[in-house]
Amino acid sequence: MDVAFVSLSRPETTATVTRGAARLLTALGYAPLSEVTLPNGRRADLMALGPKGQIFIVEVKSGIEDFRVDLKWPEYRPYCDAFAFAVAPEFPREALPEEPGLIIADAFGVAILREASLEPLAGARRKALTLAFARLAALRAAGAAATTL
Repeated sequence: MDVAFVSLSRPETTATVTRGAARLLTALGYAPLSEVTLPNGRRADLMALGPKGQIFIVEVKSGIEDFRVDLKWPEYRPYCDAFAFAVAPEFPREALPEEPGLIIADAFGVAILREASLEPLAGARRKALTLAFARLAALRAAGAAATTL
């Protein structure tokens, strides 16, 4: 019996992993938004607001090259309580740092391999981010092409 493997393009991998991670966040009670520009100008692939006001950012990596050339992920930490990478199953996990959480996702399922550690935001920053997140979500629901907090 011959087995054929389908190789996805980088954009297809990114879209598949992003959808899987967003489904996971939703199942965990979070409300995710994709492509959110943070106050420091960096763009989070997924930013989600939890039921108790916690903010979770997920950085999606489509492959090892994407990870190696994009070293801005530490700049997301000041804007979230928890941070994780989301990658496809074939991603070489040993290349990723051990501190962030780790989500594995594809078109068929998703799994948390490493829980994201919680580092609570200061109250004033949480309030400002939550208000900006709510405004961004409302603008998007109204059909605006907003991306910036």
